[in-house]
Amino acid sequence: MDAKGTLGGLFSQILQGEDIVRERAIKFLSTKLKTLTEEVMTKEVEDYVFAETKKVLEDVTGEEFVLLMRVVSNLRVLQTVNGRQQLVELVVEQAFLEQALNTADPDLVDRLLQCTRQALPLFSKNVHSTRFITYFCEHVLPNLSALTSPVPELDIQLEVLKLLAEMSPYCGDMDKLEPNLSMLFTKLLEFMPLPPDEAENGENSAMEEPKLQFSYVECLLFGFHQLGKKLPDFLIEKVDAERLKDFKIRLQYFARGLQVYIRQLRVALQGKTGDALKTDENKMKVVALKITNNINVLIKDLFHNPPSFKSSVTLSWKPVQKSEAAAPKRPSGEELGPGGSTKKQISPLPRRDARQIYNPPSGKYSATIGNFTNEQRGGFRGRGRGFRGNRSRGRPY
Repeated sequence: MDAKGTLGGLFSQILQGEDIVRERAIKFLSTKLKTLTEEVMTKEVEDYVFAETKKVLEDVTGEEFVLLMRVVSNLRVLQTVNGRQQLVELVVEQAFLEQALNTADPDLVDRLLQCTRQALPLFSKNVHSTRFITYFCEHVLPNLSALTSPVPELDIQLEVLKLLAEMSPYCGDMDKLEPNLSMLFTKLLEFMPLPPDEAENGENSAMEEPKLQFSYVECLLFGFHQLGKKLPDFLIEKVDAERLKDFKIRLQYFARGLQVYIRQLRVALQGKTGDALKTDENKMKVVALKITNNINVLIKDLFHNPPSFKSSVTLSWKPVQKSEAAAPKRPSGEELGPGGSTKKQISPLPRRDARQIYNPPSGKYSATIGNFTNEQRGGFRGRGRGFRGNRSRGRPY
């Protein structure tokens, strides 16, 4: 079999064929290539596939981008640190990280999200996420509330914060560490309210009780904690005394709310095992307990004098052992380590969110714990715009 010649014909159809021919050729490539043996897919053939795929990626739709990333991520010649770095470079080119983000354009926002999702499984202790984190801190976080969601039911702010949190353990040396850490700190303050004012008679004022947005805070606190390891004196030397005092007041108020919910969730889950834990409501309560436990651990670190960045937690939406659901407790290790990252395959085209919202019990610390999601996330929408260039292919989904 002349693999190189056959593949050459296939890539010729992709580059020059009609839309329907191109679409079928890309899908065929993405499904069949990985089934070929090593005798057929020699290093020379794989190098050829990679080189030709890079040509195709100069003008693709979002769907084509995901399929082609699946193709190259399975090539054996790219299963090295250098190979993974080359794949990250491909994603960086598609993400346009050298340009400011137009937050009002849902297609551009979606392109950034899709590129970040494709890059995530590639990051490790040797393949860094620094450029993506820098871009998020400089261009995305300052405009977080202005982001236009590409999918109506997608909580775009939470989606961005989750991606940032997942990338943060793999950040390398950063030129603008202090300003980026400062931006994370500022955004964290926005999601950690001050206690409501007390009336002169000692009773609570008529002011509405602030909502504690636990899901957002978990992401921001985790990211701040990860980057803070690189500049451990940030809160002591880089934040003025008045602002630090304000931060600690917010932390204390948030910690009190946490303790209330942790107790309520533990009571609700007490004695439940097996099928009882598989109901949608209890699954969400388990995730809610993981969120609040994570925040509690990280807050305790920041209350140390000087602040500590030594504790290790697993993000609440990451896979865990079943035993943890039955008896939630502080995780013993960081499951976001490089080993898990490199084994993870590039995910197939993501589906839209099927988000479930857990409504915590009402009370003094009434709050929305957040939107709990699996790994199902909104995908890139074609909407007649090319992912890179002006290709008009692509379908809404």
